[in-house]
Amino acid sequence: MTDENTGFTLGTLAVALFSLTLPTTRFIIDHFDPVFIGLGRAVIAAIIAAGLLFFSSANWPDKRQFYQLIITAAGVVIGFPVFSAWAMQTLPAFHGGIMLALLPLATAIVGVFIAHERPSVGYWLAALGGCGLVLGFALLKGSGSFQTGDFALLAAIISAAVGYAVGGKLSREMSGWRVICWSLVIALPFILIPALLTMPDKLKSVPWSAWGGFLYLALFSQLFGFFLWNKGLALGGIAHVSQTQLLQPFFTLAFSSLLLAEKIDRISILFAVLVVTVVFIGKRMPVFQHKA
Repeated sequence: MTDENTGFTLGTLAVALFSLTLPTTRFIIDHFDPVFIGLGRAVIAAIIAAGLLFFSSANWPDKRQFYQLIITAAGVVIGFPVFSAWAMQTLPAFHGGIMLALLPLATAIVGVFIAHERPSVGYWLAALGGCGLVLGFALLKGSGSFQTGDFALLAAIISAAVGYAVGGKLSREMSGWRVICWSLVIALPFILIPALLTMPDKLKSVPWSAWGGFLYLALFSQLFGFFLWNKGLALGGIAHVSQTQLLQPFFTLAFSSLLLAEKIDRISILFAVLVVTVVFIGKRMPVFQHKA
């Protein structure tokens, strides 16, 4: 198996894990403050990450890597978790899952500037086609206008795109798991106090099912999923592997129906099929590299 195919496989597995993020967030949103969901999960993940780095005797990042880790942390440790949790207060999880199909295009755009990748014209046409479908879906579901939750999701998408691109590039010189671990540890001093301040007043009043969902977000959405994702981006290239995010609508539709009993209409399924189709088109389009 080539590096590109291996990266694509790892990216798909990571997306399968990430696709549970919005349904799980929606499932627990009534029991936690959105800021606690976004930052509290990162605190748990950061504590585990610190232990992994310590016991593996990981080398400290140099100055340049440290700055890149700060950007990665701002995007995937702080920005995406908080903005997506806010969005889940008002939007169905399957709606968010289809909106997040904008991520490949956003990540590819950032990758052009960060990782010096040059996607072909065919790639951009496929990505823009997927983008148009997603925006059309959002407008259709919003009765001709964007909802407040859509703007929160757009902020989450921009945050994730920057974090993915910078973290993916850094994973070419550092192990992918170390990139997310260091990002979490660096963010910990800044997220600990807000997480504590927004913690539920009565912890025992929160059902175990909600804590279970919160733990999933901490372990898989915020930590272990990134082990696969960063490695996949490093092996297969940011533009190509980011296209696997277009598979997320299918996964999220299924999990939303099973976990939340959300009713998925035919229009949503149609848009999901159309959006996901471009992942196969985009994967076939060449992406070139050039030196900085």
